[in-house]
Amino acid sequence: LAALESDDRIPHVRLLGYVEGTGDMLLYNFWKDSKNPKGIWRKTTLTSYQSADTEWTTVLDLDELAKKEEMSWVWKGYVPLSRSLDEVEKSGYKPSSDTSAPQGRVTRVLLNLSRGGADATYLREFDLLTESFVDPDGEEQGFALPEAKTRARYKSRDVLLVGTDTGEGSMTTSGYPRTVREWKRGTKVEDAPIVFEGEETDVSCGQYLYDERHRDGGAMYEVQSRSISFYNSVYFVRKETSDEFVKLAIALNTGVSFFGRWMILHVKADWEPKDNFSEKVFKTGSLVYVDAQSFLDFSKAKEDGNADAIKEAGSKLDYHILFDPTDSTSYAGYSTTKNYLILYMLDDVKKQMKFFKIGEVGGPFVMVGGDEEGQIRAASASGVDSKESDLLWLTTSSYTEPSTLHLADASKCGENEYIVSKLKSLPHMYDSSELEVSQHFATSKDGTKIPYFMISKKGIVLDGQHKTLLYGYGGFEISLGPRYATTVGISWLERGGVYVEANIRGGGEYGPQWHQSALKENRNKCYEDFIAVGEHLVASKVCSPKTLACRGGSNGGLLTGNMLVQAPDLFGAIHI
Repeated sequence: LAALESDDRIPHVRLLGYVEGTGDMLLYNFWKDSKNPKGIWRKTTLTSYQSADTEWTTVLDLDELAKKEEMSWVWKGYVPLSRSLDEVEKSGYKPSSDTSAPQGRVTRVLLNLSRGGADATYLREFDLLTESFVDPDGEEQGFALPEAKTRARYKSRDVLLVGTDTGEGSMTTSGYPRTVREWKRGTKVEDAPIVFEGEETDVSCGQYLYDERHRDGGAMYEVQSRSISFYNSVYFVRKETSDEFVKLAIALNTGVSFFGRWMILHVKADWEPKDNFSEKVFKTGSLVYVDAQSFLDFSKAKEDGNADAIKEAGSKLDYHILFDPTDSTSYAGYSTTKNYLILYMLDDVKKQMKFFKIGEVGGPFVMVGGDEEGQIRAASASGVDSKESDLLWLTTSSYTEPSTLHLADASKCGENEYIVSKLKSLPHMYDSSELEVSQHFATSKDGTKIPYFMISKKGIVLDGQHKTLLYGYGGFEISLGPRYATTVGISWLERGGVYVEANIRGGGEYGPQWHQSALKENRNKCYEDFIAVGEHLVASKVCSPKTLACRGGSNGGLLTGNMLVQAPDLFGAIHI
């Protein structure tokens, strides 16, 4: 109970600018605890954040706001007005150089507040200089919208790209925005022109800016997207505001992002030469990048259907591969700083980080450092200020080690000494000194190797008598992996139990194909994988059927429910 009620958490922060004069970083955090059940939005500086006793200044107290307005407000996050999109005299932003320090600050945000935790939210503009809401009926004419499943982003200080419920035809059958309007400050959203719209049967549609002007060769990219299903989208892109939108010539399930002059594509189905106009097949799970303008020209030619234009534009394409999956490796995302891309990959479900630096004058990426082999740990990084520096927030944890937040510097990755300082860490909530984490593989019914992690006492005797809890999920391309197991540690591991997590198909441990291989008519494979892990634990004499239990929640509950039907004799207990 003490662990569940503990307020011990790392106060993760987001940089929203710099203190005028000192240049110290302005860091914001939303925090909930027993004294602030609805939460407070607060700020500090990097100097203070690096100290043991951080001094916080409250920006917005949600408990007080809820009491004042007699509404049970729930925090749903915010969208900042990027410093580069704001007016210079307001934000004070000027791009830094090698001889000048970063400066300027975010002055406005769009707050999303939910009524009692509902999916729909109210949108209200908030001024970070005055630390107050911008009155929609006042001189500043702040942006505000009533309760709806709204999606909004700034296009400039006085213009929003917004999708919201404006009446008949504005929402999809899924209940999300079907249209995007360009809404100018001081006007009615219903009168704002529609600049993009999807089909009524789409999940949703949206429009946003990708500002890459701070990197060599980069530009302002404006993206429109139609989410036609949970995994499939259609993308339209234009470079700068003077060009027309072009439908990208990619498969529907391809992920799209930008870095400088490069368009980065996450390929989720084999991309054949006839479609990409190269001599290569880019395999499912690859991460590929190509010159954005060249690919826009190629996509435009394909959209127009002009064979000669397609051939000419295709001849100028020069694809580069950031990640090429193997039988044991998969792509797990990336993050960026100003000059670096940090790639995450799983090697038999063990995390690796690779550092790539952008080439001279915005040229191709060059790998400059990173892990030599996978580690049984969780590791994630995010740029402190990706527009202006190569500093990172780096968070690590494992099954037996609680989360630790470090300040890191990507520019030192080649020396493998990129951690600058340890900022915050959580206390150990249970005794893990006598525990060990190991990885094993079971063989499923069709011969596929299924990995699983096991946490147990060091040097346990394999006599088949250990009480063992097997956990699984197997859905939505979600990967199970190392994370600090507080409740399991206290209630199970400290009492001598063995805890096992199975990386069955349906998840994302080996990329999109691992997920896709257990869908629809092949759904049985994830159940067979789970059974195989249970049988392997018994065959390895870790446990016996009477000492083996399984557990799952949500999609994992469906999994364990199937165990009740398909393998009741394998388990002594089944938790659904």
